Amino acid sequence: MTEPARNEHILVVDDDVRIRQMLISYFEDEGYRVTAAADGAAMRDCLQRLTIDIILLDLILPGGEDGLMLAREVRARSDVPIIMLTGRDDVVDRIVGLEIGADDYIPKPFHLREVLARLRTVLRRRQPAAPARVAADETIHFEGWRLDLGCRQLVTADNREIILTTGEFEMLAALARYPGRVFSRDVLMDLTHGRSLEAFDRTIDAQIARLRKKIESDPKRPTLIKSVRGIGYVFTGKLSS
Repeated sequence: MTEPARNEHILVVDDDVRIRQMLISYFEDEGYRVTAAADGAAMRDCLQRLTIDIILLDLILPGGEDGLMLAREVRARSDVPIIMLTGRDDVVDRIVGLEIGADDYIPKPFHLREVLARLRTVLRRRQPAAPARVAADETIHFEGWRLDLGCRQLVTADNREIILTTGEFEMLAALARYPGRVFSRDVLMDLTHGRSLEAFDRTIDAQIARLRKKIESDPKRPTLIKSVRGIGYVFTGKLSS
């Protein structure tokens, strides 16, 4: 039985017309809105014209632009979730995809029900926290930074907003709320992502690496978020009122 129409809008980016049609048919039957693009140029046009909630992005595309390049481009200006699809089951590609901001990685051939389950998981963990969980005026000040938990904004000492993805914001908020407390990767995974089908420690490491690039003066020698060998991470910034 077909489910009621959903609000989520999926963008499928794949040069294989059969895969595009298969994904369109399946997800429309599941109640989603679906738009398809065959290459990077068409993807950009769709993102400019439409409100997209999640991208299913093929790794191998024509025109000299692969999925990793496009994912990096999207992530530079948007927090829209990305699930990479690829015929190459290469762990290096997977790690690179996660490091540049992809939310999940599914090798081809895939089962449509698995893609649906992963897509629902990604969309669910990207939902903003319930307003009741954070006070409207709850703000954390540290080392000249202002982390506004109610407005979900990170602002510098000279009042510039630093754009964080949902995952980066949740990671920083989880750590900064408890300065000096060491968090294991498992705990950070639960606090910021929930458990996806194949979540693993490298996802957290990639998230921390991207966050450090945005808030540390020298990401290679961090002073705000430090690694604790064999355990996880700790926030070492000094809080102020």
